[in-house]
Amino acid sequence: MVVVLVTLCFTLFKPKDPKVTPQSATLESINLVVFPAIKGNVSLGLVLTVYNPNYGGFKYENSTAFINYRGNLVAEASIENDSIPARAKHNISTTVIIFADKLAADLNFLPDFFSGVLNFTSSTTLHGKANVFNVLKLKASSSSSCNISILVQTQSVDSICNSKIRL
Repeated sequence: MVVVLVTLCFTLFKPKDPKVTPQSATLESINLVVFPAIKGNVSLGLVLTVYNPNYGGFKYENSTAFINYRGNLVAEASIENDSIPARAKHNISTTVIIFADKLAADLNFLPDFFSGVLNFTSSTTLHGKANVFNVLKLKASSSSSCNISILVQTQSVDSICNSKIRL
C-alpha cells in the first residue's frame, strides 16, 4: 500500500504548473499629450484564465502585479485574495493604470510610441496554500510572467504568459 501511495505522489499527484491564458487585455483608455511635455495615462483591463491541472485547490492571498517597460517599473495592479479549485479554470481580472510620466523617463518611449508598438512585461507571485483532497494543506506560491505588446494605432493588446508553482 505504501509503495502505491508513494508512486501516486510522484506521478499522478506531482504538482504541475498552472496554465495562464490571457482571455482579454483591453485598452480601456489612452490619455496622452506628447507636446510640449508628456502627460497622461494608459488604462488596461486585464482578464487572465488560470487552469489548475492539479488534484488540489489553491487559495491565495492578496497580491500585486508589477508592470515594467524596458526594465523600469511603470505600474502596479492589485489582485484580491481568492481560490482556484482543483482541476478547474478560474478568471482573474484587474485594471492597471500606467502613468505616462514614468514611461517618458525612458528615452526609448517616444521612438517606440511612434513606431506603433509598446512592449511591457508583467510579473506576479501569488502566495497561498494548496489543499490536496482536504487532507494535505501545503504552503505554495505560483509565479507568472507575461510579455504584453500594445499596438498603439489599433489600440489592441497581445500577450503571452508563463507560470510556475512551488511547494
